[in-house]
Amino acid sequence: MDQSTHIVRKAKWLSVIEQCQKRPIDMTVRQWLADNGISEKSYYYWLRKFRKEVFEKAQLPSVRQSNEISFAEISVPDIKPVVDDNRMINSSAVATIRIKDISIELTNDVSNDLLGRILEGINHA
Repeated sequence: MDQSTHIVRKAKWLSVIEQCQKRPIDMTVRQWLADNGISEKSYYYWLRKFRKEVFEKAQLPSVRQSNEISFAEISVPDIKPVVDDNRMINSSAVATIRIKDISIELTNDVSNDLLGRILEGINHA
């Protein structure tokens, strides 16, 4: 397939996907596709293709430089809770991750599994 044909098909499917996204709230994708004579298999093929393209363009650099994870123990003195801006700050937190205006406070009780999921979420946020 030549480049111009691909560009035309891509534009057509982008338009179809945009129209489907603007369908009435009470209508399912399947119903909208059937009403408009569009193959469900083709629709999801192109939707995946566009999502993958957007995801690849939006890739952020990886937080981890290697697959090896290491931890260091940090001793923290026992401190009473402090109120700041009407929020309670956890005195048993041993680490705090701050990204923009989001704070994640971690205690020694956090499981390795949960910590891994938090780090993955931050990496993909």
